[in-house]
Amino acid sequence: QMHLVESGGGWVQAGDSLRLSCVASGRTFTNYAMGWFRQAPGTEREFVAAINWSGTNTYYADSVKDRFTISRDNAKNTVYLQMNSLKPEDTAVYYCAADAWVHGSEYSDSHKYNHWGQGTQVTVSP
Repeated sequence: QMHLVESGGGWVQAGDSLRLSCVASGRTFTNYAMGWFRQAPGTEREFVAAINWSGTNTYYADSVKDRFTISRDNAKNTVYLQMNSLKPEDTAVYYCAADAWVHGSEYSDSHKYNHWGQGTQVTVSP
């Protein structure tokens, strides 16, 4: 079982930046693609960004493109989500996810990921 622990969430004002981190353990990190999803109260979990095992390919939801950047450091078993120009609508619990088999158009499908972290809260005030 892969264990994922997110950190870096918090309360910020609109326009500010945050960097989320997700540290993985228990499995070979480079075997896994990684994703970030978020869920606001009363809504379904939605795709934010994903990155393939090597970091050469990244994928973003339209709502965060050009504001958020996903990256990974395989030497540290860590995936990051740099969030700039935050908006109130970015407020949500952010989850890190991993899967060894997800690829192509599946990156944005939360059901394709088998390993999840506990989430970290991001709150953006106007």
